[in-house]
Amino acid sequence: MTSEKRPGSEDTPGDAEESENWIGPMPSEATKPKPKKRKVLEFESLYIENLPSSETYEHSYMHRDVVTHVVVTKTDFIITVSQDGHLKFWKKQDEGIEFVKHFRCHLAPIADVAANSTGSLLCTISSEKTVKVFDVVNFDMINMMTIEFEPYRVEWKPVVTMKYNPVFEAAVSVDKAGIVEYWTGPKHEYCFPKNVRFESKLDTDLFDFVKNKTYPTGLAFSPDGKKMASISLDRKVRVFHFATGKLHKVLDESLQRFQELQHQTQQLPNMEFGRRMAAERDLEKSDSVHLANVLFDASGHFVVYATMLGVKIVNLTTNRCVAMLGKPENLRPLHLALFQVRNGRKNNLFHDNGHFVVYATMLGVKIVNLTTNRCVAMLGKPENLRPLHLALFQAIIHTSVGDVHVRLFGKDVPRSAENFSVHARNGYYNGHIFHRVIKGFMVQTGDPTAIHQQLIHA
Repeated sequence: MTSEKRPGSEDTPGDAEESENWIGPMPSEATKPKPKKRKVLEFESLYIENLPSSETYEHSYMHRDVVTHVVVTKTDFIITVSQDGHLKFWKKQDEGIEFVKHFRCHLAPIADVAANSTGSLLCTISSEKTVKVFDVVNFDMINMMTIEFEPYRVEWKPVVTMKYNPVFEAAVSVDKAGIVEYWTGPKHEYCFPKNVRFESKLDTDLFDFVKNKTYPTGLAFSPDGKKMASISLDRKVRVFHFATGKLHKVLDESLQRFQELQHQTQQLPNMEFGRRMAAERDLEKSDSVHLANVLFDASGHFVVYATMLGVKIVNLTTNRCVAMLGKPENLRPLHLALFQVRNGRKNNLFHDNGHFVVYATMLGVKIVNLTTNRCVAMLGKPENLRPLHLALFQAIIHTSVGDVHVRLFGKDVPRSAENFSVHARNGYYNGHIFHRVIKGFMVQTGDPTAIHQQLIHA
């Protein structure tokens, strides 16, 4: 029997070299961050098609005084309110809206307007300490109450916004200190809701308003009740998970952010941008800043809110702005309402022939403007548009007291019609006044300050 010594590792230099090699990924590869997978919202194009997309507003509807609130109900009614205490009911039609009834409901300015989740009731409150309830479908006032409230603790702050979440059967209120509270109704004796996933607000991000020394002017809930969006005085849109109170997303719409954006990529001509910045600073000093609100669309994937550049529609999944409504307009939208028709088909979220409208009140203006998913003077879907050259023979001049419909005689005076159209598209006439009005004969505008001599009598 012979014994042979097994050759050790030192006898095989090739194996020694292999033992020095790493098995698996190198340490440098392990430290490299993995590329983030880009988030994609399924059927995004369908959702966008069912939202307003026109850059300019299509129609204006008159009020006696400056319009402060606009509400769209599930019963296809639009309610508008002006600061003189007057309220108007409108009914959505296939083309536009039809005036229904006018109420002189309060002697003082209306502080807030709210419709219930089914769209059958509407409530208004006024600084004259009265509350009035309306039957929306029958457009009639059914109740009236007088209230008296005097704070008796200095720690208390007045409630500035309140919204009801019908899915969770809970209400959310926020006071001027930025404190957020969850409430239930009489069914649960107005206690803290038990169907949320936190017991202490210290476990949530609901103190974010307090930390930033601000408070929201508007709240909104997604159709499934799982998300809560707010727009606040610091010009940020915050989206929370309602059940956990955790922040989902913060959208910064501050003036500093717009200035940086203007320097990076010019959004507006410098003169127009400076004018809008000055208007925004004036807005911050006025009470109208409290009229700003935020909305969810019918899918719950998009939020809609007003900025100095227009009405933004933002995809919460991709964090991308998919539409900017009213950007060329020189009017500042404030309070919004979104109408998305289903054409009587309850089993479909959207319909192929749907008409989708954003109704907006404007700063210091006595009209309600609407922006749609259609081109101006268009009937039906985009594929049913009349030839483009026909649209060049008519125009709508949006003024501070309503719309002026004019006809352009392109065949008779083509140069004049082209001159007017090009200047209008470039925004040259924005902000001008009608410096001469002769009833039944003519109006003049263009350049009343005589900066451009060739346009004095434009």
